[in-house]
Amino acid sequence: MTESSNDLLDQLVTRCAFPDSATSVDIAFSGGPDSTALVALATHAGLRVTAWHVDHRLRPESATDAERAAGIAEQLGASFRLAVAGLDDGANLEARARAARQTLLPDSVMTGHTADDQAETLLLALLRGSGATGLAAMRPGPAHPILGLRRAETVAVCEALGLTPVTDLSNADTRFRRNRLRHEVLPLLGDVAQRDVAPLLSRAADLLRDDDDLLESLAADIDPTDVAALRDAPVPLARRALRRWLTVDGYPPDAAAIERVLVVVRHEAAACEVGGGRRVSRSAGRLHLS
Repeated sequence: MTESSNDLLDQLVTRCAFPDSATSVDIAFSGGPDSTALVALATHAGLRVTAWHVDHRLRPESATDAERAAGIAEQLGASFRLAVAGLDDGANLEARARAARQTLLPDSVMTGHTADDQAETLLLALLRGSGATGLAAMRPGPAHPILGLRRAETVAVCEALGLTPVTDLSNADTRFRRNRLRHEVLPLLGDVAQRDVAPLLSRAADLLRDDDDLLESLAADIDPTDVAALRDAPVPLARRALRRWLTVDGYPPDAAAIERVLVVVRHEAAACEVGGGRRVSRSAGRLHLS
């Protein structure tokens, strides 16, 4: 490592959310610039890194990419683990690939998402009609330790270390909404605003996250099965209390289901469906889930 590359890593590490030195960590490692920079910064910070590469078997060159990723991990002093998820191309590919990774990777795995990814995530949530919780995007911290860095900086890390990262051609596939946001929408927004909009969108996510945390703390005091308490609460807090109650395995009900439950709370209906074969009914001033 040259003196200039060491100085760059020293500077960038101060903006990362890493645990204490010598901590063992797992990192989702595609071998691309972001995850390569994350592994480089984590090892530079003195962490014991295991780099997990998931081969989705969607591209003919995926096995070669896995070999290259293994070589990069070795150069950076990280352990390497390969997991294989055999997927077929087709509908909902992004969601299926994400679900496969969640199954194969450790629960506490770190990801190399940057501030640019944060901007894209906020826009994706906006296109889904999300409220503050969705628009708060990814929470900075150990799971996303380089959210404070830019994508250009992860590329600079790779260049400084003389590493040639893996190029995943699917990142240019405009069938995927995130890619269209990255390559088409964000440049257009930058042209309209006449400035780099990623920091603005990331800041908006931070502000919305603070608001969301406050509202969540207020909603935590509401019993979501107490009809009178829900009826007396401000509607935004009642919605949040119900959403927490009806969330299963991290998946909250959709907004329409929450509004149907509020109809039951207002005594405009005796019961409603909330998805997943579940039903909320009202009796003796309480809500019951069956």
